[in-house]
Amino acid sequence: MPEIILSINAGSSSVKISVFKVSSESISHDPTQLAEATISGLTAPPASLKYKCGNRKSEEKSLDNIKSQEDAFRYILDYLVQDEKLSEMKQKEDIHFTCHRVVHGGGYDKSQVIDKETYEKIEELSDLAPLHNAPALTIVKAVSSLLSHATNIAYFDSSFHYTIPAHIHTYPIDPEVAKKNKLRKYGFHGISYSFITHAVSTHLSKPVSELNMIALHLGSGASACCIKNGKSFDTSMGLTPLAGLPGATRSGSIDPSLMFHFTHSAGKPSRSSSEHMHITQAEEILNKNSGWKALTGTTDFGVISNNAGTDEDKDGTYQLALDLFVDRILNYIGPYFVKLNGKVDALVFAGGIGERGAKLRTAVVEGVRCLGFELDESSNDKPGDDVVVDISKSGARFKTLVCQTDEQLEMARAVVEERHRFEKK
Repeated sequence: MPEIILSINAGSSSVKISVFKVSSESISHDPTQLAEATISGLTAPPASLKYKCGNRKSEEKSLDNIKSQEDAFRYILDYLVQDEKLSEMKQKEDIHFTCHRVVHGGGYDKSQVIDKETYEKIEELSDLAPLHNAPALTIVKAVSSLLSHATNIAYFDSSFHYTIPAHIHTYPIDPEVAKKNKLRKYGFHGISYSFITHAVSTHLSKPVSELNMIALHLGSGASACCIKNGKSFDTSMGLTPLAGLPGATRSGSIDPSLMFHFTHSAGKPSRSSSEHMHITQAEEILNKNSGWKALTGTTDFGVISNNAGTDEDKDGTYQLALDLFVDRILNYIGPYFVKLNGKVDALVFAGGIGERGAKLRTAVVEGVRCLGFELDESSNDKPGDDVVVDISKSGARFKTLVCQTDEQLEMARAVVEERHRFEKK
């Protein structure tokens, strides 16, 4: 009998669930995706559902009274069980494993079965990722109640970066305070970078252990990663996901003293604080009211890119946001190229913007042309649907690739590979 895996990715305003099946004996084949459901708009009601099962046409519908991650999870779970065409999952008891993307894993260097101790440790880390761990824990609690028979597993975005050397992950502050308060560079988007690493390794027919690349996960949250011999050597995000590149609502790295000039009440609790999530006004400003939203009024980078430099961009704010984002990305590619001693197998674009942003890719690659990267214009404009596509110009010294990353699949794969660790005694 096949085993069913639910791969769950909870964000601050959305819940995405992929359903996979795998043979109970298989350890060598990828899980097969059966269905995918996403509820978005939790912070801007009405929420909406997008559902795809097999080869059927995608379904979309508006939802009333779905206002939280738990509401969304319960709705999706019922929707899946009630879908008569999803014959492999007729009842909740058919689900064997649930895996959760948890942004901050602190000192965890690998996935963990979620028990009382693990849950409490993740909850403690919510102070370091108040806008990210809390939604995941809401789903974890619901799963524990509704699917108590299943094995509940946490996959941490920070675990991939556990290999970053001490001289890179250490902050130059009082070491005793740093150790006590767990203050160091952690890095995030690790599940995505793990997928990218394996996908590019397959594409280039090169062992993971020999792979050097500069990977860019560019979406509403954006980061860069220096991957040396298949492992994270450096990354742009730090103690929290706020450091590094700007995003839809994040500022990215700034002068730390900026907030003292921005507001004199930066350290006071924000109105968004609750008994489950404490954030200061500074965190709310830099995480939720900065980035492209602050510069242009929109969080849709497609709108920014399409309108930059056109008649629609009357005050030049779209062009400013595009140029700023390109500049910040270049601030990481150059140093990472040096850290790899110029031995780079590829520059890789991934994430929603990285995969769809031809104009952004053109600007970024032009900015590092001096290093030996060049684009083929037609391939860049229409890269196709393959998981990894080479968009390099013929004769370019280094490859430029586009990778369609898949965090849900990466977690499901890991469940299969590590099943022996998760078997209930």
